[in-house]
Amino acid sequence: MVLVEEAEAIIQAQARDYGTERLPFEQALGRLLAADLKADRDLPPYNRVAMDGIAIRFSAFESGRRSFTISATQAAGDQPVELQDAAECVEIMTGAALPATADTVIRYEDLELQQGVATVLTEAVHKGQHIHWKGKDKKQHDVVAEANQLITPALVSMAAAVGATELPVKKLPKVVVVSTGDELVEVHEQPLPYQIRRSNSYMVKAALEKYGVQAELLHIPDDLAAAREQLQLCLQQYDAVILSGGVSMGKYDYVPQVLEELQVNRLFHKVRQKPGKPFWFGTHAAGALVFALPGNPVSTFVCLHRYFIPWLLASAGQVQQQKVHAVLAADLTFNPPLQYFLQVRLSINGRGQLLATPLEGNGSGDFANLVEADAFLELPREQSSFSSGEVYRAWPFKQLFS
Repeated sequence: MVLVEEAEAIIQAQARDYGTERLPFEQALGRLLAADLKADRDLPPYNRVAMDGIAIRFSAFESGRRSFTISATQAAGDQPVELQDAAECVEIMTGAALPATADTVIRYEDLELQQGVATVLTEAVHKGQHIHWKGKDKKQHDVVAEANQLITPALVSMAAAVGATELPVKKLPKVVVVSTGDELVEVHEQPLPYQIRRSNSYMVKAALEKYGVQAELLHIPDDLAAAREQLQLCLQQYDAVILSGGVSMGKYDYVPQVLEELQVNRLFHKVRQKPGKPFWFGTHAAGALVFALPGNPVSTFVCLHRYFIPWLLASAGQVQQQKVHAVLAADLTFNPPLQYFLQVRLSINGRGQLLATPLEGNGSGDFANLVEADAFLELPREQSSFSSGEVYRAWPFKQLFS
């Protein structure tokens, strides 16, 4: 049995580079950018008017002129209308390209417009005001988004702005989620009194979709020959195999035996933690990694977030992963010398601290409690008493801020 930190290090050492691929920019949300994104021209690409109003030459205002003849009206997208003399102005809209013969914009709020004449009502006019100058944000060929960052809606917008119809992204591993056990039936079926519906694999699949992984699902009955045959195929066809169940001490928990028969090299079996202690991890010569998670749903969910997702992010190029810490909001006792992953609800207090309120539930089979919880709080095995106000690492599985 290994410590949590040892299990983490062993798994992280197996992070793989699966290469890159190109995706249409509107399909790249949530993926990791594989190369710097550069501006194809200056940003903004022209002297952009920032307020609705009039465009003038500042020298005219500076010399005492307060009324200007409106020579034209220019909307955003129109070709610029040039001033013919200092007494003229162009009525101009936000987003329009400033005429080369103007250098200042005065907003409507500071004007009176009557019979084709704009009269300035304020003395607070400064040369160059209300203009977003060409190239002020970025110059042509400047990097507008560095590689190895998550593609967010803002980055999608930037890709569109610089004409990047495709983006290079880190390729994700091909994943299969395998459930085991004769007590499981399909979701659409009516279970017998001694059966349950298959839910763990859907939970894992849904969790992975947040990271862009479209995992395939497979179910294996409690049959040794079928397990051997199906897992052999999985090891040949996928980069990562996530098993749910069959790794504990039960008579039909044959997964470790089958994996070792199939030449999967066991790197550890069992971790000093609760829930999730029976976790089994190994590698196959063909390259596949096997994450054999315990079948109780809370155990599956803990191991998925504590081990698989950090490995997935590392494999996708996110070496520096953000760590979240939270303040325990109530006293707690936990006696076994195991790292305890406490289900908590997260909130922010008036001092801006992230609070973790215990939501213990009824053990690792109580997946109804997961619906209410926001995160796991990782409590160290060296302690048995935990006091309100102490700070521990949290593993959120819901969006922190919405």
